[in-house]
Amino acid sequence: MSTLLRLIFCVALVLLAACSRLEPPETSGTLIVAIRETPAFFEEEGANTKGFDHDLAMAFADSLGFKTKFVMAADPYDLVDLAVAGRVHMAASMPLSNAQLEWSEPIRSVSQWIVGHGDSIELKQLSDLAGRDVEALAGSPVVDTLRGLDYELRPHVIEVPGVSEMDLLERVAVRKTTLVAVNQMHLDVGVNFYPDLSPMLQLPGTLEFGWAFGGEGAVELSAKANAFIARARADGTLARLQDRYFGHIKRINSNGIAVFLKDVRTKLPTWRRYFQSAQDLTGIDWRLLAALSYQESHWDPLATSFTGVRGMMMLTEDTADLLRVKNRLDPEESIRAGARYLADLVEQLPASARYPDRLWLALSAYNLGMGHLRGARYIATTMKRNPDDWYDMKAVLPRLSRPEVYSRLKSGAARGGEAVIMVENIRSYYDILSRFEAAHQTPFQARRKSSGADLFQATHIGP
Repeated sequence: MSTLLRLIFCVALVLLAACSRLEPPETSGTLIVAIRETPAFFEEEGANTKGFDHDLAMAFADSLGFKTKFVMAADPYDLVDLAVAGRVHMAASMPLSNAQLEWSEPIRSVSQWIVGHGDSIELKQLSDLAGRDVEALAGSPVVDTLRGLDYELRPHVIEVPGVSEMDLLERVAVRKTTLVAVNQMHLDVGVNFYPDLSPMLQLPGTLEFGWAFGGEGAVELSAKANAFIARARADGTLARLQDRYFGHIKRINSNGIAVFLKDVRTKLPTWRRYFQSAQDLTGIDWRLLAALSYQESHWDPLATSFTGVRGMMMLTEDTADLLRVKNRLDPEESIRAGARYLADLVEQLPASARYPDRLWLALSAYNLGMGHLRGARYIATTMKRNPDDWYDMKAVLPRLSRPEVYSRLKSGAARGGEAVIMVENIRSYYDILSRFEAAHQTPFQARRKSSGADLFQATHIGP
């Protein structure tokens, strides 16, 4: 759409605002939020929604005593139009720019990158972009950045509609295009799925993203948002959300991801049915079980460690005896037993531990044993940390190797730092499998969902 046509369209929206603007959220008790699905910040899976932007908007509405209703924006243009027209109370995750709207304080700042394939052309400076084709998401802020470069530096910007940032990065990875422009967060997520991606050149400046408010009561609502954002920074809410969705994405280097993707193609097909059968048994997503197994044994049924743990799920002899495993080296038996063990650890945690933290804590107990995790939970309380919060426990678990800490525990010393690394790696593997491998629906899950108790659904990054 040309600039002139867009301007005419926006004016028309403003003229229609009188009959379409919403009343303030106090009237209905519901905050209506425009949000766009992006690979990094929001994901919609049927009736399930999650993501940084989703959770933060929900927390804001909850702080005001409101329910939340999300309106999906088709693209960045649509996100702006919904806010300007007053058809929503708030638009989430917009670059601070439009003068027709009220704005919150910035929630995050990101850099912008030109991304290519690992062995493609070399870009050393901005002048190397001149005249080159660069694809960008239609309506995204990086388009304005590119077109704002000096004329002699400016590339040929190709706005691609109807796609996500991950779709653009995939086009580079499979060599359908040479260069794309995205922000840093989408690049970090994309490298987890496409290890051949290479950040070629950082663009000048940073983008600041915040919440935009239009319609009646926008000024008052933006002031409340600023107060909420300040509290969220002070009490750690923002840091916890950042860790929940992005804390694990750079743990595995590109070589490790490339090897994993190769093993997904060559090894996983042999074992997929066993992981899916284990999901039928326990309700735990088969891709999570496969990620756990890869971290433990790299899908080697004969794997044996110097400590005596063995098999696809690296079971100890005691755990195998408890689960009545006859042969730890039998892959089907090992996978089913490992899944049952993880499900049991999940159930042992108190009800105060909520998902997804509950699952990450159970995975750490899979490595350490529940006795050591209980010890770490006790230490967390003495440090005024939340024992139900994975973000806090990541800081506590490595302390189990310190004499002044483990001497206070019946369970003794433990390599808690290794458990943290294990869980973060599993989260990365799970994200990748969730993108490239289809979900497996089971009667077990259907029953749990119908009763509102889908306990084993884990939160993950990725589209």
